[in-house]
Amino acid sequence: MPINCVIIDDEPLAREGIARHVSKVDFLHLTDTGSNPLELTQLLEKHPIDLIFLDIQMPLMNGIDFLKMTQNPPMVIITTAYPSFALESFQLDVLDYLVKPITFNRFFKAVTKARDYYQLLSQSKQVEKHKLP
Repeated sequence: MPINCVIIDDEPLAREGIARHVSKVDFLHLTDTGSNPLELTQLLEKHPIDLIFLDIQMPLMNGIDFLKMTQNPPMVIITTAYPSFALESFQLDVLDYLVKPITFNRFFKAVTKARDYYQLLSQSKQVEKHKLP
């Protein structure tokens, strides 16, 4: 089962680079892209999203503020040029923190972690569904 993901970054070249990485991973499906967290809110309402690749510094609202305001977001991997937000990001339960430029090897390590977590969540939901009352 593919992991449905979106890329949110205000830089078109950054979105394209992450999209190229996504296209090389058979268990990822790129559902959409956006340039700011407000677009992300609309995408979350429109599509079932399992994973967000989220930039931090963007116009209108930064990625950290979006995470603070969002209850039960999907899995999040931060993609940023700023290493200084890592601690705060992990306190908001992001799965990984990728500093640009992002190599494919580092990207693959992060999405493999996301896949493993996604599989655990799916198994947990199956167990809950089959529990006797």
